[in-house]
Amino acid sequence: ENFDQSPLRRTFRSKVLAHYPQNIEWNPFDQDAVNMLCMPKGLSFRTQSDSKDPQFHSFIITREDGSRTYGFVLTFYEEVTSKQICTAMQTLYQMHNAEHCSSVCASSSCSMDSLASSADEADTTSLLKLQRYNSYDISRDTLYVSKSICLITPLPFMQACKKFLVQLHKAVTSQQPPPLPLESYIHNILYEVPLPPPGRSLKFYGVYEPVICQRPGPNELPLSDYPLREAFELLGLENLVQVFTCVLLEMQILLYSQDYQRLMTVAEGITTLLFPFQWQHVYVPILPASLLHFLDAPVPYLMGLQSKEGTDRSKLELPQEANLCFVDIDNHFIELPEEFPQFPNKVDFIQELAEVLLQFGIPPEGSLHCSESATQLKNLVLKDLVSDKKNGNVSTSSISMYELLKGNETIARLQALAKRTGVTVEKVDLSTSLSEKDKDLKLQCEEAELRDYQLNVQLREVFANRFTQMFADYEAFVIQTAQDMESWLTNREQMQNFDKASFLSDQPEPYLPFLSRFIETQMFATFIDNKIMSQWEEKDALLRVFDSRIEKIRLYNVRAPTLRTSIYQKCSTLKEAAQSIEQRLMKMDHTAIHPHLLDMKIGQGKYEQGFFPKLQSDVLATGPTNNNRWVSRSATAQRRKERLRQHSEHAGLDSDLREKYMQEARSLGKNLRQPKLSDLSPAVIAQTNSKFVEGLLKECRMKTKRMLVEKMGHEAVELGHGEANITGLEENTLIASLCDLLERIWSHGLQVKQGKSALWSHLIQFQDREEKQEHLAESPVALGPERRRSDSGVMLPTLRVSLIQDMRHIQNMSEIKTDVGRARAWIRLSLEKKLLSQHLKQLLSNQPLTKKLYKRYAFLRCEEEREQFLYHLLSLNAVDYFCFTSVFTTIVIPYRSVIIPIKKLSNAIITSNPWICVSGELGDTGVMQIPKNLLEMAFECQNLGKLTTVQIGHDNSGLLAKWLVDCVMVRNGITGHTYRFPCGRWLGKGVDDGSLERILIGELMAPAVEEDLGRQCRTPPQQKSPTAARRLSITSLTGKAARPNAGQIQEGIGEAVNNIVKHFHKPEKERGSLTVLLCGENGLVAALEQVFHHGFKSARIFHKNVFIWDFVEKAVAYFEATDQLLDSADEALLQKSACRTFCHYVNAINTAPRSIGKDGKFQILVCLGTRDRLLPQWIPLLAECPAITRMYEESALLRDHMTVNSLIRVLQTIQDFSIVLEGSLVKGVDV
Repeated sequence: ENFDQSPLRRTFRSKVLAHYPQNIEWNPFDQDAVNMLCMPKGLSFRTQSDSKDPQFHSFIITREDGSRTYGFVLTFYEEVTSKQICTAMQTLYQMHNAEHCSSVCASSSCSMDSLASSADEADTTSLLKLQRYNSYDISRDTLYVSKSICLITPLPFMQACKKFLVQLHKAVTSQQPPPLPLESYIHNILYEVPLPPPGRSLKFYGVYEPVICQRPGPNELPLSDYPLREAFELLGLENLVQVFTCVLLEMQILLYSQDYQRLMTVAEGITTLLFPFQWQHVYVPILPASLLHFLDAPVPYLMGLQSKEGTDRSKLELPQEANLCFVDIDNHFIELPEEFPQFPNKVDFIQELAEVLLQFGIPPEGSLHCSESATQLKNLVLKDLVSDKKNGNVSTSSISMYELLKGNETIARLQALAKRTGVTVEKVDLSTSLSEKDKDLKLQCEEAELRDYQLNVQLREVFANRFTQMFADYEAFVIQTAQDMESWLTNREQMQNFDKASFLSDQPEPYLPFLSRFIETQMFATFIDNKIMSQWEEKDALLRVFDSRIEKIRLYNVRAPTLRTSIYQKCSTLKEAAQSIEQRLMKMDHTAIHPHLLDMKIGQGKYEQGFFPKLQSDVLATGPTNNNRWVSRSATAQRRKERLRQHSEHAGLDSDLREKYMQEARSLGKNLRQPKLSDLSPAVIAQTNSKFVEGLLKECRMKTKRMLVEKMGHEAVELGHGEANITGLEENTLIASLCDLLERIWSHGLQVKQGKSALWSHLIQFQDREEKQEHLAESPVALGPERRRSDSGVMLPTLRVSLIQDMRHIQNMSEIKTDVGRARAWIRLSLEKKLLSQHLKQLLSNQPLTKKLYKRYAFLRCEEEREQFLYHLLSLNAVDYFCFTSVFTTIVIPYRSVIIPIKKLSNAIITSNPWICVSGELGDTGVMQIPKNLLEMAFECQNLGKLTTVQIGHDNSGLLAKWLVDCVMVRNGITGHTYRFPCGRWLGKGVDDGSLERILIGELMAPAVEEDLGRQCRTPPQQKSPTAARRLSITSLTGKAARPNAGQIQEGIGEAVNNIVKHFHKPEKERGSLTVLLCGENGLVAALEQVFHHGFKSARIFHKNVFIWDFVEKAVAYFEATDQLLDSADEALLQKSACRTFCHYVNAINTAPRSIGKDGKFQILVCLGTRDRLLPQWIPLLAECPAITRMYEESALLRDHMTVNSLIRVLQTIQDFSIVLEGSLVKGVDV
């Protein structure tokens, strides 16, 4: 590979030379995977002038079923003795130099630039590098080739394996041969060193020194041997927490480093911190060079990629970046995806972690600010300290970390941070943590190693404590409906097994953005599945430990609900966690058999310095047969194998059913979790891709179904009734998740990546092609006739459906700076307009473009799946989304309003000057004059949100100043939402209630087919504005309109008040419109008008229309006249106060600079009385006012004391709520 490079810098194909034993029944040897991961780049060559230091790295093989095997590799360089290979290398150099002789200068400077950043060879000069990389002389240079020795284990005992391999390599390179042949040591570790049982420690022997390892007990956090210290030093605390959050939210995480071991350290470190959850998706911490196409996988992944020397991030072409967390380990730099929620209590959490790091002398900002020399100094002094302690020369207590780090550039920063956090750095000294009785015990490992173990467990305890606090009462929300395991597995996909809405409604508000997304992840779903499965089979190990911890904190806290608080609770188990490890390392529980001579023929195992010998496979093929000391251990191992075999048989009992449902039902492509690292034939790649396509389609089906179920269940909130929990937040989470899915679909099988968003890139290219063809057509295509005409002759232009136009709207939004943001905004807009499926269908209908952009196997080129995908998206048209309007609140939107008069009864055009003011949830337009003789007007203003009210009026000038308005219609020019504001009332003096302005309450029109649109502009009789309908039914001169009876009126009041109470019991973001609940068709104003109209003496008696407001004014006149006569008893004072506020409010409404009619004034009075909690005081005053006997029948509800008292009690139930009125309702009224 890399033919443009000089031969010494190229990589060659590697192979497995030998492995022992040949096979193990329960752990088959995966030759392809081991070969790829031992030498991920392949074989490499060096000469004597190159650095040939041995390099250690580890790797992990994750099988398709999720089980893991760990590998530990030491790569070293061995002299090439084959003349043939040396000659071939010389020939390659001659060919290379011949090809490049014309551009020697260019390649030289390039070579120098690319090597400048090489860390291990920074001390050599550029000139030497130049010669070294561009020449090989067989007569002068010695050629070396890379070779690896690797240990494969079922558990990650990284430190122990590393020590063993280093000693094995040292035995080969040292001048003295090892005490025994190498076969003895390898046979010993293969067959005579058992796995330590849980909670125990083990000592075994390498070539020169003993090696120890320990395993956590069954109630401790699971084994993790990778030093978290390194992960924190490499990334820094803040960055690591951010990457950890990305992993929790199952984004695509790509680690990037020149060093394979750094990739493993960060990947294993972060996944270790997930307890009690487990990463469920593709996990390849070291991605071999031959498998780079894995990055095309349209699924969440955690992968590690080796960076080449001198290559910077900008040159790295990644298939998809819309949802990618890119972690450049070597440069301590991370790139986060957009729309990224923060981890709950992040500041306190980082503070607590910083305190733990400081106790161990590690700067929380990472090694970016910590020089290598300082780190070396620290290690050196620590080593001296350990040896001195053994000799008893130094009193332990007198040496603190401060003294160790004196003169270190980091200490000033450490001290400052320590002061802020109140931590004393002296705590670092480990000997102080030993109890008195342990002081005589000898530490069995290096002190630095113990410190790493202790730091690991303390940091993990802090992370685990966060989840224990966050999910302390998760069990209460687990829904267990199935009677047996089989029925649960069969119906798993249809079942909701966790009450997400209730769980979220119990959480502190700041946690919600993170938690609402986290509980949608596969790792959380699997965690809950394991909880449900534990009814029928043995509890998952992680779940068992987690549940026992929750039990423990419940005992401390007496009951769980006290845990649901946003007050940060620190971890209290740090000390005991560190002590348990320390005790295991102070006293070994097991010591393995020493390596010994094997039954080998004389002359076998011959030593030759610098060359790893060819081992005798016959002695390494099987374990000991007659070693008595081994028998018990062998039996233990056999029992373990037997247990494993039984476990696998048990798991296979219902294997067909179990596999089918566990893999399919655990949603999104669990069977895609781990691609196989071998056999890269075209057929295998095609099969993998067809699985990806299948997985994407399934994910789309499940996401759209989930969105429908969520939305359908909560639609009623807009109407002011029905239960809705946490909708807006969940809706946002689901839409963000849909955007992510679409990006992954559009990234799958791309020919060439252009920009971070594959979807937006496709849209732009489609737009370019369409715009070139657009000038050929005379006019853009609309979905029907160009204009529509209402019955009244007022015309409302049709908004044409245009994918390109919707793109232009997004492109005009200066607030959005990135392609990923534009793609997401376009998806939201299309979803709100119910055009997502239609737009994407149009986009994909340009087949030449799709073929140009995508490879044959891409999802978008699989016709059947693509059609199903569009069909699933089409189902989202069944519900109303406001996901664009509610998110982009600061953009300027073009609106168009149309006023529709009832021409049969009044003039279409009036001589006075009409005006309009449109209000929405986010603001209003202010008063806008309507041009004379025009009923239609276009205007632009900042996003008003969902429209709520329209105020319409005129100045009553000229001869034709009476106007009967049927309704007003307003349309949002971007989203196409059309609102209808029914009126059905006169505007003019001396007609109706004499109003010159009215407040109209809006309703969103359902998208309709063209022929219906004209008819929808007219208000059918039963749909007229609430006030109109009431006036016509109650004070109708014919008296024929159906009047509600007393029972129905009281029921209406109860319903209206109940809706307001329910409104305030919903989370703030999920509430519908309070204006509708007050002034809408079944609102409080309407219900009270019914009460006041009941038994109102009919208009025929008075020979003119009489309004409720006339009664209110008579009452005010009476109260003002009798104000001085009331005595000064307490009750009378209260009554007097109520009378005065009532008069004050009514007079303020009457004197307001608004030309509101009598019904409009009553509406304002009710709204103000509700807001200021005065209605229950006013109702009894009106009921006792003498005017009531003149204006009401005896049977009227207001003259019945029991009914009035009941009404007062009902109205008192809304006094606890803080009611904020929309500005348009009370504008100009000064109270």
